[in-house]
Amino acid sequence: MRVGILALLHESNTFIEGKTTLEHFRQDVLLSGEDIRQHFKDAPHEISGFFKGLKKEGIEAVPIFAARAYPNGTIAADSFDQLIELMMTELAAAGPLDGILAAPHGATVAENHRDADGYWLEKVRQFIGPDKPLIATLDLHANLSRQMVDSTDALIAYRSNPHLDQLETGMRAADLMSRTLQGSIYPCQAAAFPSLAINIQSQNTDQYPMSAFYDQVDAASNGPDVISHSILLGFPYSDVAEMGSSAIIVTDDQAEQAQELAWAIERKFIAEKDEFEPDFISVEMAMEKISAAPKTRFTLLDMGDNVGGGSPADSTFLLHALHQQKIADAFICIFDPVAVETASAAKPGELLKLSLGGHSGLHHGQPLNCEVKLISLHQGRFSESQARHGGFTEFDQGATAIVELDCGITIMLTSKRIPPFSLAQLTSCDLNPQDFRIFIAKGVIAPQAAYREVCDQFIQVNTPGSTCADMKQLDFKNRRRPMFPFEE
Repeated sequence: MRVGILALLHESNTFIEGKTTLEHFRQDVLLSGEDIRQHFKDAPHEISGFFKGLKKEGIEAVPIFAARAYPNGTIAADSFDQLIELMMTELAAAGPLDGILAAPHGATVAENHRDADGYWLEKVRQFIGPDKPLIATLDLHANLSRQMVDSTDALIAYRSNPHLDQLETGMRAADLMSRTLQGSIYPCQAAAFPSLAINIQSQNTDQYPMSAFYDQVDAASNGPDVISHSILLGFPYSDVAEMGSSAIIVTDDQAEQAQELAWAIERKFIAEKDEFEPDFISVEMAMEKISAAPKTRFTLLDMGDNVGGGSPADSTFLLHALHQQKIADAFICIFDPVAVETASAAKPGELLKLSLGGHSGLHHGQPLNCEVKLISLHQGRFSESQARHGGFTEFDQGATAIVELDCGITIMLTSKRIPPFSLAQLTSCDLNPQDFRIFIAKGVIAPQAAYREVCDQFIQVNTPGSTCADMKQLDFKNRRRPMFPFEE
């Protein structure tokens, strides 16, 4: 048996003006053939799970095509066309296959194909025909489409946010593929699409309300013929008709049961809808909290500048607030290649006048014009050995400068935009996380996997920006109507 492996992963924020291009994929992952196996062999990623799971079952894994880019704006039409052409060319050259394991993200948007994942999964289905199994994994932030469901035999989503179970999800998909090829099961899936968008702030699967919701769905979705059940929480920063929550049930040749169970999850979503609505904490409220607990170590989650959701990583609202209150022992990372270039021409210990952050537009704050001391310069490459959000292991934030304000705030300036998924981001630049009481992490839930090791309390701050947690502040044009919480 030969099973092909395909992946095209991108989380597309349509509220960002800039476009994602082929170059963004080249900067992360754009591979074919055996280079895919080498790149992902030790990564806590679903692609690694495909390889491990197929090997365990004695099935030959045939790596074909893999592309991934950090979350950013909509994929440019010409770049998306090139990606699909590369994928289909490699697929045609792979030789006879008995099935396909695929890894779409589920929230990919291209200029010319708003349901980009549904589009390429359907193309793969058309190529392999109706009788060969096509089984795919999804990020739990997927905006599920009917086209994705109709093009595949089974879809399996991650269960954890932060995403720590990607490897396991890939292995589950490989096991399902093996049993399908052996003829011991006949996957049949159904989906439900409640008109409900779940706030990004409420999507931590380790905490109430989501932890309780998962427990209830697990208990209600058991049965001898149920192979898999998946909850998809949606990605609110993709303005597409599919945006929102959904559910998938995969059974062993029991179509009616699959649909009834999916609808049962839909009813539960609607019944619990008010539980998913959070209370928002402003910048001012966050400053009051950290001032009132001087011995507590905090991580302030800058939700409006969620780099893992595609934001520009240069918001300054929290930086200005810390600076105004002269809060020492604080750390923040800012994407500012111009400031890095200026700092790179100086020597450690020199004083520099810089205009920091706030260059992507007023909705991410004004630059902080200040004098800083240059502490050190670094190449900006680091590795993460543990399972963290997104399955990333190798990072490159480009040339990096560490500077310090006179009040004691340490600022990491990077020349490439990078999400805060690893504490190695600090230690690789000779910074000891234990030296800080306040961390600013530009994310919502993803950074918690790393930063919970060094802080006592997280504060999710409702900062303005392209990933503002208050969805009602975003100018949707294409979402379903009516939809909670926009319409009661």
